[in-house]
Amino acid sequence: MTNPDSAPKGNGKTQMKSAARLFAVQALFQMEHSSQTYDKVIVEFEDHRFGAVYEGDEYAEGDPKLFRQLVEGAVNHQAKIDQMTDRALVAKWPIARIDPTLRALFRAAGSELVETKTPPKVVINEFVDVARAFFPEGKEPQFVNAVLDHMAREARPEAF
Repeated sequence: MTNPDSAPKGNGKTQMKSAARLFAVQALFQMEHSSQTYDKVIVEFEDHRFGAVYEGDEYAEGDPKLFRQLVEGAVNHQAKIDQMTDRALVAKWPIARIDPTLRALFRAAGSELVETKTPPKVVINEFVDVARAFFPEGKEPQFVNAVLDHMAREARPEAF
């Protein structure tokens, strides 16, 4: 996957939260593809990814509380989040047909929209940055922006 340092911006708490979002997407992707449990993936990321050094690249420290909240929320509310995502996608592209990285991203972002008080515009901007980290040359960030805007308006209409 992508080096988490390519997405997080800012410093301190802000960078740790940005890194946690990127790690959550990676963890959800990994859970889907390896059938790993929530508990196993959480331990792996917190023990072996946060702040680790691989081939000379140092990975960012993630905010463990936000990381756990996003992954757990995505697992516990997957049906609700997937339905919100499906409504935001065109009829011909249900969530099961989209790229698995994007599916993980929408689940992590949906979790943050449903489970936290983070302003929706912050959630959208942060996950568009995550999309840029995974798809630096593609149109996926614009697609993510549009889908998350629709999801945010459904999940938190009072914020708009």
